[in-house]
Amino acid sequence: MISEVMLDIQQVASDLRPVLLRLSRELRKETEQLGVTARQATLLWLVKRSPGLSLAELAAEEGISPPALSGHVDRLESAGLLERVRSTEDRRRVGLRLTDEGVRLMRRIRARRTTWLAERLGALDPAELGAVEAAIPALKRLLGENA
Repeated sequence: MISEVMLDIQQVASDLRPVLLRLSRELRKETEQLGVTARQATLLWLVKRSPGLSLAELAAEEGISPPALSGHVDRLESAGLLERVRSTEDRRRVGLRLTDEGVRLMRRIRARRTTWLAERLGALDPAELGAVEAAIPALKRLLGENA
């Protein structure tokens, strides 16, 4: 017999999933308003987080093949957002890093997404806002992050 707790967990998961998907979609739209796709923004964020990543490392991080990733990187490089840099320690190694314009774009993306979300949070009543704030540590744990 399935316990009531398991049924409740299934219901919470069922209710939460479409909300998270829609929230993600709306934030992605905000990014796309700045002229980059969600995939491109993710790649820029990963390179920002770990400057010097190779194409193969970035592909592994994203779970796609290096050839599939290469076109994205080429477009970001052509747009002046990303550059390939040869390692000074190992001349065979080429890493990726954001250009100054790439750094500025990442700041604009973050600001735009934060503003969009803050506007929506501002429409909540204090109890609802408190509930959202209280849920943040649990949501981080769902993603395997320390709260």
